[in-house]
Amino acid sequence: MSEVKEPVWRQALSGAQILFVAFGALVLVPILTGLNPSMALLGAGVGTIIFQLCTGREVPIFLGSSFAFIAPIIYSVQTWGLPATMGGLFAAGFLYLAFSAAIYLRGAEFIHRIMPPVVVGPIIMIIGLGLANVAVNMAMGKTGDGKAVLVDYDTALLVAGVSLLTTALVAVRARGIFRLLPVLSGVAVGYVLSIFLGLVDFAKVAAAPWIQVPTFVSPQWNWSAILFMVPVALAPAIEHVGDIVAIGAVTGKDYTVKPGLHRTMLGDGLAVCTAALVGGPPVTTYAEVTGAVMITRCYNPVIMTWAAGFAVVMAFFGKFNAILQSIPAPVMGGIMMLLFGSIASVGLNTLIHAQVDMHRPRNLVIVSLVLVFGIGGLSINVAGQHLHGVSLCGIAAILLNLLLPKGEAVPMGGDADEEEPETAV
Repeated sequence: MSEVKEPVWRQALSGAQILFVAFGALVLVPILTGLNPSMALLGAGVGTIIFQLCTGREVPIFLGSSFAFIAPIIYSVQTWGLPATMGGLFAAGFLYLAFSAAIYLRGAEFIHRIMPPVVVGPIIMIIGLGLANVAVNMAMGKTGDGKAVLVDYDTALLVAGVSLLTTALVAVRARGIFRLLPVLSGVAVGYVLSIFLGLVDFAKVAAAPWIQVPTFVSPQWNWSAILFMVPVALAPAIEHVGDIVAIGAVTGKDYTVKPGLHRTMLGDGLAVCTAALVGGPPVTTYAEVTGAVMITRCYNPVIMTWAAGFAVVMAFFGKFNAILQSIPAPVMGGIMMLLFGSIASVGLNTLIHAQVDMHRPRNLVIVSLVLVFGIGGLSINVAGQHLHGVSLCGIAAILLNLLLPKGEAVPMGGDADEEEPETAV
């Protein structure tokens, strides 16, 4: 893709705008999961640069914190600790690398054969609903596990309700580029209300230095955390394909051919591994940025380099990091209720968009078992390692899809003479 010749100051300004669009979602993930927001900025910046190197700086994409990993990170940190969680996230990046190799050798259709919508849809739903109780607990002023009270119940519900309402209204009613900032708007309004209610402690903000080198976290090898985290990458890896196709539709280029889907997947995977090495959340291609590119018509990939550079610089502002960490739990709880539900809705929409026929016994069995396994909290011990949550659901969905017969012609409650449509998944 030939780069558009424009003044450097305009490239820098456009890059700052891209980071602003991605900023709300980018820092929300570490705030919700208890990770360091500075590391999220650093991981996103360095990850985007790695992606550009792998793709020859041809794709105008910015990589930011992945929402798919929010609930799994919360559980993993509580269960195995932060270093083991980073090890699991590092291993999750290798799933992208495996997909990249498979696409290079077999073509993109290979991925769709082992993970059709009937597999991906319920997995995404479990990612959203698996820890919905965490959002509810935080909205009620408790810690995520509900064991401790942080804010008075009535006050917490007020703050959570205002944050949630603001986010919903901006998402539904806002126009133009502001429609891309519902989360950031909800956080801002909830934070200001929290200040008036005396819920924000500025002591740590005052004590934080202006310039501070982020604290790095070294990954730790833990098989339980790895087996739990790797299947989570199934959903964002599939989403990656859709994002690459979407940005290609906006710019009029087919990036699955040039630079090639295997190279974009490789760049995404290496970026995920790098983010885990520094202690940040996994990154993924951002649909928000695709929307911003469509609105601003800024197709030059160099703009993403500027956005990545600004993200790296901001990672070293200590007071900024302290302000983000001072956001009260009810603010994030209110937003998480909408966020987790939205993720589940994406999974449901995946099934609807692909016209998955739920009258087919095969599809009904896969979706039903995955949902019950995930929401019910089923745990299976395999060679001393516990599989549960998204990891168990991901493996179960893939195995069921591969093992269950695909040729049955009788839908649930249907006529034995009825022939099934070939388009059913």
